[in-house]
Formats: sequence, C-alpha cells, structure tokens
Amino acid sequence: MTSVKGPYPLPRKLEPSLARVRTYWQILERGEAEMPFADDVKLSALPKLAGRLILIEVLGHPVRFRCGFAVVGEDIKRHYGGDLDGKFLDEVEVRRPLQFLNSQASATVESRSPTYYKDAGAKGAGARGQRGYSRLLLPMWGNGQIGTLLGAFAWG
Repeated sequence: MTSVKGPYPLPRKLEPSLARVRTYWQILERGEAEMPFADDVKLSALPKLAGRLILIEVLGHPVRFRCGFAVVGEDIKRHYGGDLDGKFLDEVEVRRPLQFLNSQASATVESRSPTYYKDAGAKGAGARGQRGYSRLLLPMWGNGQIGTLLGAFAWG
C-alpha cells in the first residue's frame, strides 16, 4: 500500500518554538492514545510562548472552527490587527497570519495528525505584518472526537 502525503506536511525540522509546543503536545499523550486529550493542556506550561498560542474549537457537522473560546495569544492578535475571540474562522477576514488557516484546520482534523504552514513573507520587507511566519496545528481529543486544535505561531 502506498502512503499518501497530505497537505500541510511537517518539515524535517521545526522552528525551535514550534518544536517546543509539539514536544509538549507529545508528552501529554496518554498510554496508547494517538493524540492528547484537550483537558490535559495547561498553557501555563508554555509561559514564554503564550502570546503565540491559540486554541481552536472544532464544532459540528459540517465542521466549523471557532478561535479564542479559551485563548488567542496577544502576538497573534497584534499581527492580525483585530480581535478574534469567539469568531469562526469562516467569518473572519482572511489576512496575515490567518491565510489558509481554515483549510489547515480541516486537514488537521481529517488527517488526525499535526500540520504545518509556512509563509515566506515579502522580500526585503521590514513593515509590520510583512515578515514571514510559520504555524503548527496539533489535534486534541475531546468528547469522543477531535474537539480542539492547539495552534502555535513563529514569526521570521
């Protein structure tokens, strides 16, 4: 059988801050579980990364994603330039650093595994919002399904 590589594959090497979040996520796995339970996540365990973290709630059929039911980091809000708390991803204006976030979240749920997105940014750009960034999404179990995604951002 041939393995199919899904969209948003993880690179061989993650940025250090994203690697820390992934390691934390892996440590939370219980026994033979393929992913951690959302209620085990304590973002206070990652205090230096708090501004770069987001929890995204996975709801309904068809699936929709709501950000900020618990956490949207201040760095994310600042780079986005607006409030995201409690908003569905399909309702927010798509702009940096949320490009392709809805489709990445869908791929994370469908693949039941971590996903990664990288935006190289504009060449020579020093203006706010033009630096590149990377994003990691990690699925977490809850209520018999993937109920939450832990997201982490790294700015270039």
